[in-house]
Amino acid sequence: MSSMQKIADIEAEMARTQKNKATMAHLCALKARLAQLKRELIASDSKKGGGKGEGFDVQKTGDARIGFIGFPSVGKSTLLNKMTNTFSEVAAYEFTTLTCVPGVVNYRGAKLQMLDLPGIIEGAKDGKGRGRQVIAVARTCSLILIVLDIAKPLQHKLIIERELDGFGIRLNKQPPNIVIKKKDRGGMNISSTCPLTHLDQETIKTILSEYRITNADIMFKGDYTADELIDVIEGNRAYIPAIYVLNKIDQISIEELDIVARIPHNCPISAHHEWNLDGLLECIWDHLNFIRLYTKPRGQVPDYNEPVILKRLPQPSVEMFCDRIHRQMMKKFKYAWVWGTSVKHQPQRVGRDHLLDDEDVLQIVKKV
Repeated sequence: MSSMQKIADIEAEMARTQKNKATMAHLCALKARLAQLKRELIASDSKKGGGKGEGFDVQKTGDARIGFIGFPSVGKSTLLNKMTNTFSEVAAYEFTTLTCVPGVVNYRGAKLQMLDLPGIIEGAKDGKGRGRQVIAVARTCSLILIVLDIAKPLQHKLIIERELDGFGIRLNKQPPNIVIKKKDRGGMNISSTCPLTHLDQETIKTILSEYRITNADIMFKGDYTADELIDVIEGNRAYIPAIYVLNKIDQISIEELDIVARIPHNCPISAHHEWNLDGLLECIWDHLNFIRLYTKPRGQVPDYNEPVILKRLPQPSVEMFCDRIHRQMMKKFKYAWVWGTSVKHQPQRVGRDHLLDDEDVLQIVKKV
């Protein structure tokens, strides 16, 4: 029996099984088995490779990589053309874009690489319409823009979420804080920092036994579900922020827009008329969670044109700042002068462990 047939059989069994306390452990075991089969299916497809052909992915450049995902003819190519001045073919028929088209936007000193990906259809995670290639590129992105045609039903949003979820991409979620330490003997030792409302001891042991884990210490630092526990055991999930770009708002009324805009993480635009593209860039910046740090050569004014871009969390230190500029810089590092909100005095002499805030100015002093 093929992996696809096994997956279909398990999904059918899950659909016909009633959800109650008596069947919870059985359903969780089926979910664990399903996750294993999907992982094996993806791994086998990647090993097969393919013949000679046009490359799909592009080299990662800049400070962040942003992928456009959506159904065909929702305005992804038009949006890329307007934002990056890159030519991506636009036409009145579906599947105009057949490969990955890159572009670059400079915003607040950061270089943001935009990727116009081919439209995906329902069943993309199973390989329909180059869907797996598109979603594989999406896994490498720092941020995903899910472009939706606001005149079409919002059912498209749920379909895209389901396709990405089936490929191991978790949108706008944080990794579950579950610690599993395997050991040689001693059985299961399950503890938690709060009451577990979605799982009990029997269900947890059933899921772990599917992965042949019989001796382990499991620590839950939150109230998590069976799916989140399976994600931690699998260890190959991608947690990526996403923005729902509601395109073609020129085709609906203000009252309809007020209703649709209640979707969390949304940004309404019109790519054709270039409405609210600056608001979209602001939304992208907020979701990327970047901070800008400026360099100041000795005896000169700070360079505000080329900031060093770092993630806000975990809060960056002087050592992380130096490593971003050059890996060998810390070998000659002596101390640093810092101007900004992270210090009490302007300037203040700090060491390598000092934590930095947005728009701080640094001057690095090396050993002689």
